[in-house]
Amino acid sequence: MQLAAGFITLTCSRLKVDRTMKVLVVEDHPQLGQMLQRGLAESRYTVILVRTCAEANCAIIESTYEAIVLDIGLPDGNGLDLLRDWRQGGFNEPVLILSARGGVENHIKGLDVGADDYLSKPFSFEELRARVRSLLRRHSAVKLTVLDHNGILLDLVNCTVKLNGTLMELTSREYALLEIFMHNQGRILSRSQITEKVWQSHYDVDSNLLDVYMSRLRNKLEAALGHPVFKTLRGIGYQLV
Repeated sequence: MQLAAGFITLTCSRLKVDRTMKVLVVEDHPQLGQMLQRGLAESRYTVILVRTCAEANCAIIESTYEAIVLDIGLPDGNGLDLLRDWRQGGFNEPVLILSARGGVENHIKGLDVGADDYLSKPFSFEELRARVRSLLRRHSAVKLTVLDHNGILLDLVNCTVKLNGTLMELTSREYALLEIFMHNQGRILSRSQITEKVWQSHYDVDSNLLDVYMSRLRNKLEAALGHPVFKTLRGIGYQLV
């Protein structure tokens, strides 16, 4: 699609092919974790299995997920505290709590800290699969077509960017970078997480290439807006501020 006035020439299709929906399972029980991993994989999800709070935090920094299945009783902490920290940090992906702690009070507590759904153990795997499908449908249905942040307006339908109401010219790669940050406002995105989204694989990207594109995008946005847009975390990644 070519937009008028020489604004941007790009297609709204992504720069990389669509990947399988990715699900993170946080479960410390070895047999149950493996069963969840195998069962969800049979439903054509890409499943990453971790067993601790620390591993879960690393996982969401390194990649993005369409849904998370989260146990509460973990070896190094409480899953509810972990979820609360995620929500306070701007993590908005759907989370299904899977816990042996049943009862209405526990369900309410889980939902109050930010869970989208709660399933008590023992459970039917078919029900869990159905709940994951429901979470993904609901999350997909509420995604915005226009993203707004601190003077930046990104229209996902028309592939346009406005800065304080004025159309901004971006290359297709710069647009793709900005879109990732607009979808993850306030979150720290690792270098590999960014390149995985924009390029076919972060392994194919020269270590300096991301910095070059981020510098170009930063200069364009900050020159037009007159305030800082990105925070650089050396050795880790970037954050939209």
